[in-house]
Amino acid sequence: MKKLAILGASGHGKVVADTAECCGWHSIEFFDDAWPVRQDNGVWSIVGDTTALLACLPEYAGVIVAIGDNRIRQSKLAELQAEDAELITLLHPAATVSRYACIGVGSVVFAGVVVNADASVGLGAILNTGCSIDHDCVLGDAVHVSPGARLAGGVRVGDLSWIGIGASVRQLLQIGSRVVVGAGAAVVCNIADNATVAGVPARVAR
Repeated sequence: MKKLAILGASGHGKVVADTAECCGWHSIEFFDDAWPVRQDNGVWSIVGDTTALLACLPEYAGVIVAIGDNRIRQSKLAELQAEDAELITLLHPAATVSRYACIGVGSVVFAGVVVNADASVGLGAILNTGCSIDHDCVLGDAVHVSPGARLAGGVRVGDLSWIGIGASVRQLLQIGSRVVVGAGAAVVCNIADNATVAGVPARVAR
């Protein structure tokens, strides 16, 4: 039976593991740097930390990082890539992803997500439950689009940005790198790098 290693034993990790089971992975083990203090993540066992995972990579047919923090997720992915880990991408069977879309390795696409034609998603992204990425969107590496968020056509999102739960982004806008868009925000103009925005319409938080 093929084994999957998940790095990051959080609530997000549980959803990743559940998605993995829906994709046919039935032997799943967690690794987390809180081990050995923590021994399980719900019904799944935590068997070691990052160092332990790097030492036993050949035992796993697939590896994925399940850490919500974009910067830490990107860093852990880089560690694993440097060791030639067999990084995978997970697409929940209840997601709708166009055959003409591109999803980067190490990304997770949860149930109810819609990704339309010619959208491109970078490495290690999280497309969370029920979000939608419309045609011709371009998302950078380690982006997180939260549950229920909506990106209209042609939106560009830079590396390490976080689109909050229920937020919406007007078509053809550019959102920079390391941006945080607050929950429920309505983005109607371009957002520069490193900004935090919130509200309807979204404005830079003071």
